[in-house]
Amino acid sequence: MSKNEKKYDVVIVGSGPAGLTAGIYAIRAGLKMLVISGGRPGGQLTITTVVENYPGFPNGIGGVKLMMDMQKQVRNLGGEIKQEIVKKVKDKKGKFEVELKNGQILETKAVIVATGAKTRWLNIKGEKELIGKGVSGCAVCDGMFFRNKIVAVVGGGNVACKEAIFLAGLAKKVYLIHRRDELRAAKMEQEKVFKNNKIEIVWNSKVREFLGNEKLENIKIVNNKTGKERIIKLDGLFVAIGSDPATEFLAGLVEMEKTGHIVIGFNKKYPTMTSIKGMFGAGDCVDSVYKQAIVAAGMGCKATLDVERWLKK
Repeated sequence: MSKNEKKYDVVIVGSGPAGLTAGIYAIRAGLKMLVISGGRPGGQLTITTVVENYPGFPNGIGGVKLMMDMQKQVRNLGGEIKQEIVKKVKDKKGKFEVELKNGQILETKAVIVATGAKTRWLNIKGEKELIGKGVSGCAVCDGMFFRNKIVAVVGGGNVACKEAIFLAGLAKKVYLIHRRDELRAAKMEQEKVFKNNKIEIVWNSKVREFLGNEKLENIKIVNNKTGKERIIKLDGLFVAIGSDPATEFLAGLVEMEKTGHIVIGFNKKYPTMTSIKGMFGAGDCVDSVYKQAIVAAGMGCKATLDVERWLKK
């Protein structure tokens, strides 16, 4: 092994609720462990204003605060967190080599993949060119740049409604553009949107084109039912139509669904194991149904318990 390599019992890829919970349980099991934080330390909760459905916080808790506290808990227990990105993982039959973008190679007996998900974009004309120039996938990150301006949110689920409500506290006006005639968000989130007089819902519509040179200036939308097009003048637009699992670095290594979600359950004794022995999955990179922080945390716990039992065997 070269000087640039380090050995672990388990390397956990991802630092959201699943990865950090896995880390906590790995430390308690006496495993030599490492959490690799990835491109967004803390995962998707760091772009959530207030988390109201995580048990133990009767008044809710900020997403960033919750993840910072989880990271602190890992470190206080003696765990190691490394802010890096995994380039690829190699199965060496009995061990794994985890290659980081900085060129470092980590050797480990087991891997827990808890990389979560990333923003899903609209992939339409003008979008790519204007990302960071008025087009964003995170209202919490970029909302402050649009104080007293006109913005739009695309989507109809919980995230879209939360982003619209958050932006309504900053912007002069918020359009919520949804392709259907009813929202998919939880009833509580819908009611908040309906009660906010700064939010105008544009039903049965989708964005066809982003318009602007140096920055976003207008969007072209089309009504799904009438086919009528409309131009809306905007300063900013936030895409909130869901997410895709961040699993590209494992392409060709483990079995995945067509969506990119990692398939687990190949071994009845170790339910979180993937198609590769010694590699386990947890959180939104596996879960295409629930997509909740509490579920991800529970899966992180299960993955480490499986790792512990598998290593002992």
